[in-house]
Amino acid sequence: MDEKNYVMNDEGEYGKYVVQTLKAPTMSPGFAEIYKQWGNRLLWIDKNVVPGAFQMNMTWYHSAPDFRPLPKHEEHVHDFDELIGFIGSNPEDPYDLGGVIEVGINGELHRLTKSSMIFMPAGMKHLPLSIISLERPILHFSISMNPEYSYKPTNENE
Repeated sequence: MDEKNYVMNDEGEYGKYVVQTLKAPTMSPGFAEIYKQWGNRLLWIDKNVVPGAFQMNMTWYHSAPDFRPLPKHEEHVHDFDELIGFIGSNPEDPYDLGGVIEVGINGELHRLTKSSMIFMPAGMKHLPLSIISLERPILHFSISMNPEYSYKPTNENE
């Protein structure tokens, strides 16, 4: 059998499209410290990381903090569509979330116990977001059909 040509990881002519290290936008030092209490940001992509890309990020949730909702996860809207996901880490039952996540969708609170993806059309209010309980890590991701992440708070005081 002939071995095909390949390049490793992010090398080669098209390796610039492969993201393997975290290159997230700057978060305030206070928020970065608080964020570590429940999550480890894994990867981030947007137009600043790969020109022409839309925005996506992934985080491993590793614990349920004592406070709710998560800071900086209050209700807001976007001018673009967003896809939000929560994926359990049980290989025997991938639909078992391994915890309880609470997320607001247009003012309606949903408690998720199964691996889930949520489509948020542009202009739909969503969040707050809370980690109610956690037995195993949960992979969280969001995909914004926009070159960079931005939002408009629904609360005038934010």
